[in-house]
Amino acid sequence: MDTEVFGHTDSGEAVHCITIVGGGLTAKVLTWGAVIQDLRLKGHESPLVLGYQNFADYPAYSPYLGATIGRSINRIRDGELTIDGKTYQLEKNFRGLHNIHGGTLGAGKRLWQVVAVGPDYVTLTIHLPDGEVGFPGNLNITCTYMLESKGTLAIRMDAVTDKPTLCNLAHHSYFNLDDGGATDALDHQVRIDAQAYLPTDADLLPDGRVLPVAGTTHDFREFRPVRREENGKQVIYDNNFCLASERRPLCPVAWARGAKSGVEMTVSTTEPGVQLYASNTLGGKPAIGLTGKTYENYAALCFEAQIWPDSTHFSYFPQAILRPDETYSQMTKYSFKKS
Repeated sequence: MDTEVFGHTDSGEAVHCITIVGGGLTAKVLTWGAVIQDLRLKGHESPLVLGYQNFADYPAYSPYLGATIGRSINRIRDGELTIDGKTYQLEKNFRGLHNIHGGTLGAGKRLWQVVAVGPDYVTLTIHLPDGEVGFPGNLNITCTYMLESKGTLAIRMDAVTDKPTLCNLAHHSYFNLDDGGATDALDHQVRIDAQAYLPTDADLLPDGRVLPVAGTTHDFREFRPVRREENGKQVIYDNNFCLASERRPLCPVAWARGAKSGVEMTVSTTEPGVQLYASNTLGGKPAIGLTGKTYENYAALCFEAQIWPDSTHFSYFPQAILRPDETYSQMTKYSFKKS
């Protein structure tokens, strides 16, 4: 375990980078956004995730690279949240129309506090106040990163509130198992253990349908490349895959294989959904990545374990309301090996 100052916020607060090592992995964790800034597997030279070399690029350009998202991952239609018959107007920080990833003051863009640290783990916490960007309730979130045996990054997230609120946390690393994002990840082989997915509208919000993946471009029940064209254009993957109807015991749900490296990743989670995002809007930012270059579109894949997005607008979705007598608790693991 090693700690260094990685940069400073605009208000002068120090952002620390904590290095933890275990199970054949080395991870660098930032106190800003509880971000995984770098992740390496012994015997594989390139980073497994996308990250920026300089802290100033994170608040300026980062599309949540490696961040812990809260209070709510994904998009909320019209920034409108109704709980127990009361409607709350949230910040509209996505296209000026909808809320995304908890707003501009969400957990993925804030400083966290370190509460425990060891050679192979770190625990961080953050307080999101009642009424901030429109969300009700004081929400206290804890995130623990643990490097376990056999190349496993384990992520435990817990939260409690003093009022009914929305709580749908997720980890948002961008994975490239070949070369850390120097080239695209479209030829990665992917498998997702989901029979259905949520189609979206023009604003990338669920349109209410829960459709079978069979016979569609979203069928990943068997390993296949993410590269898939329709009408001469790459299919956009930014959808929730429906794993279950409610949170359940930890189980493997998704797999990815690098096209050239021999590195494989298994995603296990307690959550009922996982968002596959193939980073089609990643490019065009001047920030320098871990590869020493800027990242282009499709440079990585995200597997965001979550409760189905925008669930309060669809009563038949798994719901993400957290109440004062409850504790939100998620476990997600990313396990890596090289053949």
